[in-house]
Amino acid sequence: MLVCVNVDRLSITLDPRLGAAARKAAKRAKVSLSTWIAEATADRVRNELLGEALDRWEAEDGALTRAELDRAAEALGLSRRRKARRA
Repeated sequence: MLVCVNVDRLSITLDPRLGAAARKAAKRAKVSLSTWIAEATADRVRNELLGEALDRWEAEDGALTRAELDRAAEALGLSRRRKARRA
């Protein structure tokens, strides 16, 4: 059976240390380097789109409060980093 997949072939250039780190990360994840980079790219694009959506939300409804952000982080199982207070 022949399976055709539509792909966009790219050539990228990375700092050698970043390339080595990406190869190691792909190996740890047990995926090809191409798959790892594609997934990392998709994550980055989703994060940027989420940021834009939150910016629009806040422009319309005002900034999210600390309490709202804390509840969201808790619901997502994330810990919020708190800035150290100055004395």
